[in-house]
Amino acid sequence: MISTNLRAVAGLLGLAGLLCGCAVGPDFHLPPKPTQKAYRPAGEAAAAGEQQFALGKRITGDWWKLFHSGPLDHVVQQAIGGNRTLVAAKATLAQAEQARIQASGGLFPQVDLGASAARQKISPSQFGLQKLPAGFPPIFNLFSIGPRVSYALDIFGETRRGIEEAGALAEAANYEVDAAYLTLTGQAVTEAFTIAEINAEIRTIEGIIADDQTNLRLVNAEVKAGTATQLDIETATSQLEADRTLLPPLRQQLSQTRHALAILGGKAPIDWTPPAFDLAAFTLPKDLPVSLPSALVQQRPDVLTAQARLHAASAAIGVATAQLYPRLDITAAFNQDTTKINQLFWGSSSAWSVASGLTAPIFHGGELVAQRRAAIAAYDASLANYQQTVLLSFGQVADALDALQNDAALIESERRAIRSGEASLRLTRQTYSIGNIGILQVVDAQRQVEQARLGLVRAEAQRLIDTAQLFLAMGGGWWQWQGDHAPPASAGKPAVKATP
Repeated sequence: MISTNLRAVAGLLGLAGLLCGCAVGPDFHLPPKPTQKAYRPAGEAAAAGEQQFALGKRITGDWWKLFHSGPLDHVVQQAIGGNRTLVAAKATLAQAEQARIQASGGLFPQVDLGASAARQKISPSQFGLQKLPAGFPPIFNLFSIGPRVSYALDIFGETRRGIEEAGALAEAANYEVDAAYLTLTGQAVTEAFTIAEINAEIRTIEGIIADDQTNLRLVNAEVKAGTATQLDIETATSQLEADRTLLPPLRQQLSQTRHALAILGGKAPIDWTPPAFDLAAFTLPKDLPVSLPSALVQQRPDVLTAQARLHAASAAIGVATAQLYPRLDITAAFNQDTTKINQLFWGSSSAWSVASGLTAPIFHGGELVAQRRAAIAAYDASLANYQQTVLLSFGQVADALDALQNDAALIESERRAIRSGEASLRLTRQTYSIGNIGILQVVDAQRQVEQARLGLVRAEAQRLIDTAQLFLAMGGGWWQWQGDHAPPASAGKPAVKATP
């Protein structure tokens, strides 16, 4: 009898195995590659001033080293090692990996051990009797122990689609770690450049104040010589004091930027002070890698995250579709049941059972159909989000390319303005010294030079920042990252394939 039942179960499992070869719902296919050949209507120019665009070249993983600054490299490594946002992203990835493993458990039989002890009273009416037969105790103890095996046959692929969905979400979490790494390194570099810019602005303002003091001394000398008036002194003094007001806001901004950089590195501002960066200490990268649009979508972690979430949404449609079909479960149990605990493992106490159960949805008030429609709508939303992410990435690259060309033009203009303004200021001071013009003309000439000097500092700092932004827009070489978090083996390619 036992062998007959076991053969029946084996036959049922074999039939179910044949049925499990397919999974309902759509198979995921990667979105088509972009057809664009350039990022801007006019195409990519070959150069931006001193910098050259290297079309088709990929960025290195430690892209910040292209600026050849030891202190910058130290700060970035400090941020990578201590940033709490990066730690949180890694923990979220570990959580997603465990969710994938948890989902995979549904492919295997579930084995549990059960044990119970009960004291029961039997009513004769349960057996259609007025009273129990002689010798049959109305109250007795019942002890039971034994394993139970249950297995849900994945005939229509609900479990496999669930594993596919969990795997895609784990892939998304993987890319989110890469995105957090990329964002962190970009923020650290930008803050370092900002510190260097503010330091340069402070030095420039201090130079302007020194020029104001020179003007004031010049006016005092002219007053003593009788060629200037008290009004000239007040004008020069007013200009000096006005320029001194520029320093406190810059020093406050410098403090805030230093604090922000310390926090990026996982330190309290009181525990760590960033280096005093200098713009002149950074080397401007000459060759700027610019990947083609078709390659960019496989380099940027935000695009790959959106792609993985699109995959998960596709698999969720399969899960919802499978729930519209019947479900077949098989269970088996082997127990030791006895009324006396010392007889638990006697042969006469053995009992077993093998059973199968089929559950088919008939009427759920539209719940299951609505659930599938919701999954399809979620897929459409994920597809739109993916497409929008791709468009935004192209826009960021185009912005960076335009910015670098405009930065180069602005820097050259500021340099010409400084040369012209300094020559004009020298002539204006000489003319003032012989009494042909007033102090206001000297102040105006000096103001033009001041604005050009500050403009050059800001433009040079902005070019460094825009260069870093281009590196980030190109994906920042995260696939070469050799940190505690290992990048996907097929970096730049989908790490999770669709279930066939």
